[in-house]
Amino acid sequence: MSQIIYKNESYFVIGLCMDIHNERGKGFSEVVYSDAPEIELKSNGVPFKKEVKFDIIYKGKKLKHHYYADYLVDDKIILELKAVEKISSAHVKQTLNYLAASKMKLGLSINFGEDSLSYKRVIL
Repeated sequence: MSQIIYKNESYFVIGLCMDIHNERGKGFSEVVYSDAPEIELKSNGVPFKKEVKFDIIYKGKKLKHHYYADYLVDDKIILELKAVEKISSAHVKQTLNYLAASKMKLGLSINFGEDSLSYKRVIL
């Protein structure tokens, strides 16, 4: 049986996002929800970087456009935030692309747009 990658870390982050959703509820734009994890992560002593830029390489050359992940948590987990009706396959693919560009193994696609917080663990 395989182990869940970064199990404790990811469940902790998901729990913080649940706290945000419980406090704010649904209905706000993504930008409103994108500021709250910064407060939660800081107050819980979790190292993170916000709006992290990742280069895209094509045939060994760096392209002029980049990916910007919402958060990089503990240099392990890409945190991608949404405020949509439902997480779609396109959102999962977006997180997969961030993982490929960053060489990270785990991404969390978190959606604040539903009645209850929803999320998908995305593994590269």
